[in-house]
Amino acid sequence: MSVAATTSPAVGTLYVSPSPRSRGMPRVTMALRSNVVSVGSILTKLQQDCATPLPIIRHVADSMTADMRAGLAVDGGSNLKMILSYVDSLPSGNEKGLFYALDLGGTNFRALRVQLGGKEERVVATEFEQLSIPQELMFGTSEELFDFIASTLAGFAQKESEKFHLPHGRQREIGFTFSFPVKQTSIDAGILMKWTKGFAVSGTAGRDVVACLNEAMERQGLDMRVSALVNDTVGTLAGARYWDDDVMVAVILGTGTNACYVERTDCIPKLQGPKSSSGRTIINTEWGAFSDGIPLTVFDRDMDVASINPGEQIFEKTISGMYLGEIARRALVTMAGEGSLFGRAVPNKLSTPFALRTPDICAMQQDNSDDLQAVGSILHNVAGVTYTILPLL
Repeated sequence: MSVAATTSPAVGTLYVSPSPRSRGMPRVTMALRSNVVSVGSILTKLQQDCATPLPIIRHVADSMTADMRAGLAVDGGSNLKMILSYVDSLPSGNEKGLFYALDLGGTNFRALRVQLGGKEERVVATEFEQLSIPQELMFGTSEELFDFIASTLAGFAQKESEKFHLPHGRQREIGFTFSFPVKQTSIDAGILMKWTKGFAVSGTAGRDVVACLNEAMERQGLDMRVSALVNDTVGTLAGARYWDDDVMVAVILGTGTNACYVERTDCIPKLQGPKSSSGRTIINTEWGAFSDGIPLTVFDRDMDVASINPGEQIFEKTISGMYLGEIARRALVTMAGEGSLFGRAVPNKLSTPFALRTPDICAMQQDNSDDLQAVGSILHNVAGVTYTILPLL
């Protein structure tokens, strides 16, 4: 690769001749301005605002602990809902039979079936399908979303192979993993409190989501019964407990974030009525709504203001897959505008909200090649940025 450079007090422009393996790629031009130092200052400020020295970590931990206790004391006692799951016992490994599972966890939707064979055989067979939720359904109606789910589930059930066996006279049972804040009223019923993770489906808030699914399955002629409604964290804890009796906590870091844990019933003042025979139950913290003391950058704040739920789900917006790519995009736009990071203008595609996704950021972060080919490809294809990496002299 050959490089020729011309400079002036204001601008230095580098024209890079493509190497043989990059023939056919767009000609690369990179403009370097005297105010490029502002890019460094932006990064330094970002690093300072993101810093989590021990005193801040202790404050955040103490604040979360206080919110957890307040949420256990009374409904609405804190930003952490500390929702009762009505799951008072966990798998032992002795379970046998055919079971279905449905997971609406965010932007992805999964259907799964499993044949369990007890302690000796454990998991005999599994099959699953995964689909992305169409963007229009995330902002559509409740009936449209649940009809899509039920239709996909019906198609999946029709492809059940001979590896799976349902005892004669038994109805297929399904566990419904629904990863949004729900006020559960029993093991198989729960009222949606609000949508999160970028969803804004109309006609669902305040309704029993199991009833919504049952109605959609009836419209599809699907003979299944929802035997359990659980949050994805509760499902994760149950799945891990199937293999390890010592598991007590589950954490989700995906499109959103959440955690659940096993709590003693005598430590839950808001739990009224008969206590479980085990003396324990699983608490769904809904910790994505936590906010007290979390370090926030200007990019975090700007993204929150522009979101569909300003002021809510602050912890989730700072660490989860739905938002990390957008935070990085906003930082790049600022560096491009104020520091001419990509030349004289901000690339149009980079100016589009959520054009840069968290998987893109992960792929770039994992690129350890000398020429950072993955970084260049993603920036060009996704963000409309054309650039090259020059060797240090």
